[in-house]
Order: sequence, then C-alpha cells, then structure tokens
Amino acid sequence: MKFVSFHLMPYRPLDFEEAAKHRSTWVVLPNKLYDPVKGADEYAAYIDFLVDCERLGFDALGVNEHHQNAYGMMPAPNLIASALIQRTKTIKIAVLGRALPIVSNPIFIAEEYAMLDNLSRGRLICGFVRGIGAEYHSSGVNPYFSHERFHEAHDLIVKAWTQPGPFPFDGQHYNIRYVNLWPRPYQTPHPPIWIPSQGSTETVIWAADPSRKYPFLVTFSPADLVVRYLNTYRDQARKFGYEAESGQFGWACPVYVAETDEKARQEAGRAVETLFNNYLRMTMEMLVPPGYTSQTSMKNFFKMRTAIPGRGAMTADYLIDSGTAVIGSPKTVRAKIEEVRDKTGLGILLPMFQFGILSDELARRSIEMFASEVMPQLRG
Repeated sequence: MKFVSFHLMPYRPLDFEEAAKHRSTWVVLPNKLYDPVKGADEYAAYIDFLVDCERLGFDALGVNEHHQNAYGMMPAPNLIASALIQRTKTIKIAVLGRALPIVSNPIFIAEEYAMLDNLSRGRLICGFVRGIGAEYHSSGVNPYFSHERFHEAHDLIVKAWTQPGPFPFDGQHYNIRYVNLWPRPYQTPHPPIWIPSQGSTETVIWAADPSRKYPFLVTFSPADLVVRYLNTYRDQARKFGYEAESGQFGWACPVYVAETDEKARQEAGRAVETLFNNYLRMTMEMLVPPGYTSQTSMKNFFKMRTAIPGRGAMTADYLIDSGTAVIGSPKTVRAKIEEVRDKTGLGILLPMFQFGILSDELARRSIEMFASEVMPQLRG
C-alpha cells in the first residue's frame, strides 16, 4: 500500500460566527474575512508539516486546487508543489486537483506539470478533476460543458506531452494552431495521472478504460460508499476485459490517531465537524449547478445525500461511525483501513491529518503515531 499525506490548507482563523451570516463559505464569502498576516502564517505551517512527511516515510505529498473559499487556500497548487519540491529530495509530489474545464487553455496546465516534473526530476504525480460545482461559479465557465471540456482538455494535454511538436489541435472547445510544449515532461511518456472523484458513473467508466487504467481515488465518502465505488471500478475493468490492480484503487479521508478511541474522538471531534459543517457549507446550486452532472449521477448523488443524517450538520459521531473520517487508536485506525482494503484491494491511501480547525500540535502528534504504529503494519 502507498501512502500520500494529503492537505487542503484551510483558513483556520476564519470567524465562523461572521461567516455564518453569508449563504456559503465558498464563492460569496467576503474576502475581508481573510487576514493576510494570519494567512501567511498558515501557509508556512502547512508547508513545514508536509515537508516533514518525507522524514516520516510517506510515499507522496498531496495538494489540490480550489478557488474563492476558506476550505482550501490553494488556487494555484503548482506554486505549493514547487515550494515542496525545493525542500524535499525523494518523496513524490501529487498535485491531485487541476480542474481542467475551467481553464481557457489546457496547454498552460501541460506546461505547469512539465515544469514541475523537471524541477523534481520525475517526482510528479498529476491529478485531473472537473472541479466541484462551486468552481464554475468562481470561474464563470458554463457547467453544462464540464464533461466535454474535461475530456478534450485531457486529450490535448496528453498529446502535448507525448507527440512531437509543433502540431495543430482542433476541438470543440479548444483550437490551438501551434501545440509545441517547452519544456517536455521529465518522465516518459508522461507523469502518472490519477483521478480523484466522488463516484461519478461517467468518471468510473472513463478512468477504467483500458487505454487509461487511471488510479481512481474516492474522496470524503462514508466507508460503505468507498467500497461500492471502488468495486464499481473493478467491475467496470472486468467488463473491459482486464483485472484492475491494487494501485488503481485509492481512498482519501480525514485521519486522526491518538492513544485511545475516546481520546481521539475528544481531540479531533470538533475539528472534523468544522470541516464538513463550516468549511464545506454551500448552497445546492453551488454544489451541483444545472448541467454539471448527468441524470444518473444526480440521482445517485441525492440518494447518497439523503442517507446522511442532519444533512447540513453532521456530528463527529456520525462521521466517525460511518467511516467518513477514520479516527481512533492505532488499532482501530488500522482495522478500519484494513476492512476497506480487504473488500476492495485498496492500494493507495490518502490520509488527511490536518482538517478543519485542528491545531498543528494535534496534527503532528497524530501523524507521528500513524507513521510509527499504523503505516508499517499496513505496508506489510
């Protein structure tokens, strides 16, 4: 099993009482609530935290992209990745969220990734996403064309990485006379591509296609849904005529480890509640704007949402008991991860050790215990 220390970089100094006066923590939250001095301190602490994961034996560091919100302060994850590359030596850097449909020219993403791959001498992992619904409000891109733009941008980027230039690209959404990538990627034929998702039917079929076989990473979902989505991917691979390998199955979730289950719940309970109830708070039209997803995926989405008690106010007990967050003693955390692995063949775990308002001190204690008492046994 491979381990990717994943981070969102939330803005912890957020005034929740003031933020609650606005209909969402995304898109419309006034930026007067952001203090640049405190924000700079947050960036420094978060980068230090990630850099230390190399010493702890993680396989990769995971960062991602979000815009105009307090949930994740990485509108430009390539900048964070560049900082991490300069301060690490061997650990891989996974930029697990570049929202392809919301850019005007995908060649810019191809160039960014190629530069990072050169700077790291082949340590880059690329993540491609469509971006959640709120990103389309932030960017002004029509969500109806999300799938089309994603697939076309992906094809353009891969061709730019692998085909000699210059050559023209004529698509439905992107038309470029000269595709001639400088620099080219360090890895051959290109850096690995991973696909984070919340279980979209279309994404499962597309990622599992034999021409791609991209690792499929289920994010922030109850454990039973993680199992269902990963096994859906496995079934789809079999329909295509091959058996998916463990390295094609990934799971991203908040993780907290303490000496006992009770202590872990006490220390991390409030923080995990703020992640889902405060930082992820948005209206339905922001989460799933019209045209963003298919009718089939929309039905599955609402079926999943109606199974969540409280809808907008999930408790720590629910998040932990459902396996949405893996919180407990080393023995408990190991057992919960092993259960999902045994049911799916899980080969990539993306634990997020700092979430919501969790302090640096608690996050560091948790990751140290995970690295010494959980990770070695799961590798074995």
